[in-house]
Amino acid sequence: MTDNRDCSAPEDGIGLGDLRDFAERLLGGVHEGPPLDEVTRVLIQIAVRAAVTAMDVDGTGRFIDEALDLGMDAAQIQEALTLVSGLGVHTLFESSRQLADAVRRRAGGEIVPLDEARRALWDRYVGTDPYWQRMETELPGFLDALLRMSPEAFEAFFGYCAVPWTTRALRGVTKELISLAVDSTPTHRYLPGFALHLKNALDLGAGSGAIREVIELSAAAPSHRGVR
Repeated sequence: MTDNRDCSAPEDGIGLGDLRDFAERLLGGVHEGPPLDEVTRVLIQIAVRAAVTAMDVDGTGRFIDEALDLGMDAAQIQEALTLVSGLGVHTLFESSRQLADAVRRRAGGEIVPLDEARRALWDRYVGTDPYWQRMETELPGFLDALLRMSPEAFEAFFGYCAVPWTTRALRGVTKELISLAVDSTPTHRYLPGFALHLKNALDLGAGSGAIREVIELSAAAPSHRGVR
């Protein structure tokens, strides 16, 4: 049986221990703060099971019942699920940049200016927003690559990712902790997203104790067993 707490990294990859080490470098000097509240803890348990990298249907249902027993309403749980469903955008994060690089190489390496329509989309959705500037730091070139390869996908990306932030059934820090959790499960060790959401959670007031607890909950998430 596979031990989900195994911290070893695959060759040229990243392990759970690497994620913990990265977090600890950022947590030095951060206040301990309060532990996770029960609602956030249960939402994280739902998230790491509902994520496409686990799809633990039975476990998801069990913790949904627990969340309802705690008095959470359906809108709060659904907002968490919608947030977690965005995990699929990591395909775009990595592969769109690879596609843009390959197209650019075959065109001689020249970076052509955005056309007027694409520039208007960039100004509308990205502009000088510090959130997207931080994403550019962690995922350099992604937004530009997606816009160049598919303006339609670029707009759809912003539309879908915005849903959990416009319904506002959960606090922003809760959503960042949920995102942090799904990016550090044993079957989805995604450092760029982990770094982005860790920094955002700290900016929103999360303490080091809550961050460490999230990482431990995530490390215990089940592996993907398949769905009947």
